[in-house]
Amino acid sequence: MSKDKYFIGIAGNIGVGKTTMTKKLAKDLGWEAYFESVIDNPYLEDFYADMARWSFNLQVYFLSHRYKSHKKMTASPNSSIQDRTIYEDVEIFARNLYKMGNMSERDWKNYKELFGIMVDELQDPDLIIYLKASVDTLLTRIGKRSRDFEKKVDPEYLYRLNISYDNWIKREKERNPVLIIDTDDFNIFEDKEDYYEIIEKIRGYCPKI
Repeated sequence: MSKDKYFIGIAGNIGVGKTTMTKKLAKDLGWEAYFESVIDNPYLEDFYADMARWSFNLQVYFLSHRYKSHKKMTASPNSSIQDRTIYEDVEIFARNLYKMGNMSERDWKNYKELFGIMVDELQDPDLIIYLKASVDTLLTRIGKRSRDFEKKVDPEYLYRLNISYDNWIKREKERNPVLIIDTDDFNIFEDKEDYYEIIEKIRGYCPKI
């Protein structure tokens, strides 16, 4: 990817505000936005009802969707910002499901092999923005968006994901630039000074924007 265009990935737990951040940054920076498939995802409702039965199906669906989005971003002449990165699929969600016993070792190995084949063809992001929030904050935000299938989200599941995210980010900082934003007391629309500070930090990683 030429230095005349950039790729930023927005990472973070369920309900942390990735989509809102992606939309606002894309609008303010004039970049293309790419979103994860949620509302039209054919597996999510079944997954929250029975994680062990549907975990592999769900993760393969997400992996396929994000792989296609990543390829489109690479081919596009414009700078791009992505709502959740492909790396989170294997490092956070599939790995956590496997550790919880909701994905068999056979499926986990198959999934990792498929991920490895895909990711070898992809370009790393110029910056990962990691949005953090406590479980209480996540539950509040999830409740406000009123998605029926998310009413079944277990707080313990969110807690485990938060731990997985923190561990992954520690490793990821050795590979790619990472900007960490604590969102517990941050409102992207009201805290304008904090938001503009984020923009300036992004400019430090992407100087030609």
